[in-house]
Amino acid sequence: MISIIFVALVAVEHFYIMVMEMFMWTRPRTMKTFNLTPEFAKSTKSLAANQGLYNGFLAAGLLWGLLYPDAAVGQHIQIFFLACVIIAALYGGATSSRSIIIKQGLPAIIALLLVLFL
Repeated sequence: MISIIFVALVAVEHFYIMVMEMFMWTRPRTMKTFNLTPEFAKSTKSLAANQGLYNGFLAAGLLWGLLYPDAAVGQHIQIFFLACVIIAALYGGATSSRSIIIKQGLPAIIALLLVLFL
């Protein structure tokens, strides 16, 4: 049950990131969250929306894994998408902000360990 909760939390986090990147990129709260200037946010709005779409795919994949009728197959789906989140967090941490590793990578690593070992 705890693994389900953690996978769901990672999915919700990525759904929220999708919403911020696709629909709220130029709003003050989102700009503060991502440490953006208004000019930069405006000039990168379409790039952020594209990135948000990918975060939405990660969230959808995790939810698909949670809801898949065959639990064993669902577990494999969860493992795949959690691995994708971890890889994306490592890349983002290396190229953008190290805090991504903690904010997005750590919850996914915990969820992955729970899925694998519980």
